[in-house]
Amino acid sequence: MLMLNQNQNFLDLPTELSNPESARVMVLGLPYEATTTYGKGTANGPVAIIEASSMIEFFDEELDTETCQIGIATDMSLVRFCPEHEKAVQQISASCEQWLSKRKFVVGLGGEHTVSVGLVGALKKFYPNMWVLQLDAHSDLRDEYQGSRFSHACAMARIQEICPYVGLGIRSGLKGEKSWLRSPSKVIYAHEMHRQRKWVDTVLQALGDPVFITIDLDFFDPSAVSSLGTPEPGGFHWFETLDFLKQIIHSRKVIGFDVVELSPKPGFTASDFFAAKLIYKLIGYIFAPEIKQQNS
Repeated sequence: MLMLNQNQNFLDLPTELSNPESARVMVLGLPYEATTTYGKGTANGPVAIIEASSMIEFFDEELDTETCQIGIATDMSLVRFCPEHEKAVQQISASCEQWLSKRKFVVGLGGEHTVSVGLVGALKKFYPNMWVLQLDAHSDLRDEYQGSRFSHACAMARIQEICPYVGLGIRSGLKGEKSWLRSPSKVIYAHEMHRQRKWVDTVLQALGDPVFITIDLDFFDPSAVSSLGTPEPGGFHWFETLDFLKQIIHSRKVIGFDVVELSPKPGFTASDFFAAKLIYKLIGYIFAPEIKQQNS
């Protein structure tokens, strides 16, 4: 597993902007990988994202501000996980919960998609009526896979036991999987989204409030993000995805998000930077009203 320099943090921010006591956002590294089934390496995702983020400019030209002024701290202390998958998920929940209790907005860095189960479990204690918005190529609705109910292929099966969700971009699943959904959860397949634009309205009508967003990077087309364990053709791209997420952020209270399943490749950092930039853009969109008020 890749390790960070002790002083590294998201964006390589100076101390006054990365202090855990004063920062509004906590970036939580979760290098958990126990059940990946094709390409390996998601355990190295969090460090690769942090390293790539050091090359991001603080200034966001779209928002005309330096988003990082709200304070973005980084916690990369959780590096050892219990070999029992369910207990590892509980470790992730406990780590997240400690920051939520301090009123931090938590951004999770995976790791395999199983980490999202732990994050959602923690958030549910603070937001009993929460929903999840899943951006993903895979439905992840198997009840069990290769002997584990906490496989990355079971992430949404476990999440819908905690709260309802809407899944988007799915283009790899199992026959009959829609019958496994617990109402009012909903899945919208990629081919449905590509054929007509009304899917955005469908999401807005189906999705409750507040919302945690889980982004498996294989939601994006492999031409945009290729450092993945299980890439799928027919995915989505940068601006269309940002435009959609802005609509969600403007219409719902977003209570946290994660970016998972980056499997960094030595010597090829484009996907790492993509993930880091995506995280910074989303933090900017979510905190734009607060930043505007601070600057007024």
